[in-house]
Amino acid sequence: MYAAERQQAMARLINQQARVSVAELAEDLEVTTETVRRDLSALERMGLIRRVHGGAVPVSALAVIESGISERDLANTDAKDAIAAAAVALLPPSGSMIVVDAGSTTARLAALLPRDHRLTVVTHAVPIAARLAGLPHIELVLLPGRVRPTTHAAVGADTVAALSDIRADVSFLATNGLSAGRGLTTPDRDEAAVKRAIVSAGRRTVVLADSTKIGVESSLRFAALGEVDVVVTDAGISEHESSALAEAGVEVVVA
Repeated sequence: MYAAERQQAMARLINQQARVSVAELAEDLEVTTETVRRDLSALERMGLIRRVHGGAVPVSALAVIESGISERDLANTDAKDAIAAAAVALLPPSGSMIVVDAGSTTARLAALLPRDHRLTVVTHAVPIAARLAGLPHIELVLLPGRVRPTTHAAVGADTVAALSDIRADVSFLATNGLSAGRGLTTPDRDEAAVKRAIVSAGRRTVVLADSTKIGVESSLRFAALGEVDVVVTDAGISEHESSALAEAGVEVVVA
């Protein structure tokens, strides 16, 4: 079966079944999951389907699929805990400034910031700010903006403008998807703009992403792999995906 025929078959299955997983498509079409992910990316670029975690849905099924913060916090908890613990080793020296993006794994990192390590922490995430407010070793900078109910994070022109004035030592970033082909992606335009500004604000960018995010492409790209220094993930990342990130010049830390 040629690639065009395979992709046509995928699009037909997705539209017939409403939601299909990568594993199901690989089994039905007798190809690898890597081939399925590449084909799904091509179909999404053509506007025929929408990628979601672990599979795809018809483009007509929804405007945006985005998990709420409570749902995200309950998913892959062990992996996220390990990733956050590994990311602590990547903190800059005491007295430095970091930016912490909104996300369930970045929130875990915030909870693990050592009490003997003085930091200025810039964030647009209300839950992270609430966790850090009042701690004697943390100088907290809460960014302005409209708070999205889905992520409890400030977004908008004011948030982006405030970040443009900041030069932090490290930006700790979350993402909905990360792939060698497309870089870092998210489904919301306002979130994408803020994440793009967070990347620009840091001298060094560290992405915290559990392995279910690797190989996934959402609708809006906010950073290329060349803008990322380190990806901290879990042991679920495949050798192929790890090699692809390394070839792009990204250090991969497996928690």
